[in-house]
Amino acid sequence: MIYTTDTIAAIATPAAAGGIGIVRISGEQALAVAERIFDPVRKTALTASKGYRAYFGHAVDGEQTLDEAVCLVFRAPHSYTGEDVAEISCHGGLYITQRVLEAALHAGARPAQAGEFTKRAFLHGKMDLSAAEAVMSMVSAQGEQAAKAALTALDGALHRRIRAVADKVIGAAAGMAAWVDYPDEDIEAVHNDKLRETFENCRAELQALLSRFDAGVAVTQGVDTVIVGRPNVGKSTLMNLLAGTEKSIVTQIPGTTRDIVEQTVRLGNLVLHLSDTAGIRETENPVEQIGVARARERMERAVLVLAVFDGASPLTREDRELLENCRGKLAVAVLNKEDQGAVVDERTIADYVPAVVRISAKDGSGYDALCETVTKLLGTDAFDPSAAMLANTRQKDCCVRAVRWLTEAIDALDGGQTLDAVNVCADSCIEALLELTGEKAGEAVVQEVFSRFCVGK
Repeated sequence: MIYTTDTIAAIATPAAAGGIGIVRISGEQALAVAERIFDPVRKTALTASKGYRAYFGHAVDGEQTLDEAVCLVFRAPHSYTGEDVAEISCHGGLYITQRVLEAALHAGARPAQAGEFTKRAFLHGKMDLSAAEAVMSMVSAQGEQAAKAALTALDGALHRRIRAVADKVIGAAAGMAAWVDYPDEDIEAVHNDKLRETFENCRAELQALLSRFDAGVAVTQGVDTVIVGRPNVGKSTLMNLLAGTEKSIVTQIPGTTRDIVEQTVRLGNLVLHLSDTAGIRETENPVEQIGVARARERMERAVLVLAVFDGASPLTREDRELLENCRGKLAVAVLNKEDQGAVVDERTIADYVPAVVRISAKDGSGYDALCETVTKLLGTDAFDPSAAMLANTRQKDCCVRAVRWLTEAIDALDGGQTLDAVNVCADSCIEALLELTGEKAGEAVVQEVFSRFCVGK
């Protein structure tokens, strides 16, 4: 893959005031650029510096001193990007950090694109594509389990798992190719039963990864969740309980919530991207009608539905319609107002939804039961962050294609097709697996992966 070696620079710390701001510079001229904008106290030439050195001095722009600073020097190939790298740490004011970056650009660097530092690490062989994606997962991790899973991927667990499967298929493909191309040579015969066993074992390995995908995404990326129900069943009170603050307005007046209220909340070890919606009912109010329509639309899109009912009152027609709409969805029936007594029979609810829990959103009782119920429903109760996992839809798609080609290879063997035909399927499987790791990923795939990164990483 072709890549440039020009020198790039960007702010590597958040765009907010802080104790330290870091400007990262990478490329063939990184140390020369840093030398033009950093004046060490001991007057050491940064271009002559060995790697893994820190220098105290001042960040400058021409004759103007900008700030006291520390410059870290890393020499290729022993750096994050695999290139020469300089990182200038100054005081973390937004103005000062931006001025240091401008000085670096005036001195010959160009602005880094989103994810370009990590992209260069990938292109220089410092990490594979799955590990590069794990960097972004680590940056965006919102909980302990997500951080551990990202660290596992960054350590190469998925690469090792996928590469082991690819090597088995490559071995089988090489044996078939040799047998077909050199029939007169003394080459070990290819046995269909052995090939089928290899392909079936590889397919089982990939299917095991795919079976854990949804739970992994739920832990690492969070779950799009909607709270729905008729007016005054306690949806907004539940939202406030989960958010830990008064996010939604709560009154006894039906239809108080007219629009969708959104909040990212933690439920146990899970992150829920939560939406509190308008009460679903028939209404003549045109504004409330819009809110009801949006509630129904959000329910269709959500991964998880928290369907709230007044557990202290008999089910209404609106309740039963909501239960019908919950069929086939990942849904929890939340029987609220437990503090006022239980009227609704759980068995009638269980015919429509896979999980039922009783709570009192008002006093918080039943919260732990809700956490446990949601965790089991999403399959995250047995989630192992130390195991290899597929982290995103790109990786999943590669794995699905590999499984499909292995299935076609097995079908070709069982159908008595030639080894040439079987080998075409094996080659396609290998290509999908190596695309996952990045070993055969095209420029468009690589660009798409790194376009989702933040600038400076």
